[in-house]
Amino acid sequence: MPPRTLACLAVDDEPLALRVLEKYCSRLQSVELRKTFLDPLEALEALRQEPFDLVFLDINMPHLSGLGLLRSLPDPPLVIFTTAYPEYAVQGFELEAVDYLLKPFSFERFVRAVNKVLARRAPQPEPLLPPSLPLKVDRKLYRIPLADILYLEAYGDYVKVHTPARTYLSKTRLQELEEQLPAEAFLRIHRSFVVALSAIEFLEGQSVVVKGRRLPVARSQREELLRRWK
Repeated sequence: MPPRTLACLAVDDEPLALRVLEKYCSRLQSVELRKTFLDPLEALEALRQEPFDLVFLDINMPHLSGLGLLRSLPDPPLVIFTTAYPEYAVQGFELEAVDYLLKPFSFERFVRAVNKVLARRAPQPEPLLPPSLPLKVDRKLYRIPLADILYLEAYGDYVKVHTPARTYLSKTRLQELEEQLPAEAFLRIHRSFVVALSAIEFLEGQSVVVKGRRLPVARSQREELLRRWK
């Protein structure tokens, strides 16, 4: 059965920007742009009265910003931000936006963003993850459940494996342990740290916070972290 067409709404205080979205949406069978609004307050009222699958949302608007609009919805639909301001990207992804399109964006870039929405709505099979990480500590061999691992930390010739219950110290290399972890669940954020994406509490500047501890994020990994941590 083909996927249901996405019922979409667009909000932007620039008429030209709405015309671009209308043109792009008309080229795709998977999306139906049902309503457009120049006024974010009117859009907010429509979103409270009618269900939508996807919202194309500008950020810098009078009366109510796109970020404020999204925060006003108790159960918001999926959102793709469309804006000329890259400095709002972190806040946008913290609100679980599917994508962040910088104006002017091409049709090809628009299609990639819509495909992310379609992929998120598709039924996802249960990932077949290895249940635990074998870890040698002194003369003992432990199997650390992956769900318990918060982050790994290089510590000289050793690696610290941090869990909520305790920290394990193993004489090994960080890369060797990283290669045993599922790439979809863990990310090397710094030459000395591999973090469980699900354990990140928040991102601030060039660091993330996990269980109250601030971990550095390398500049080269920041974009990948923003893409993966949604």
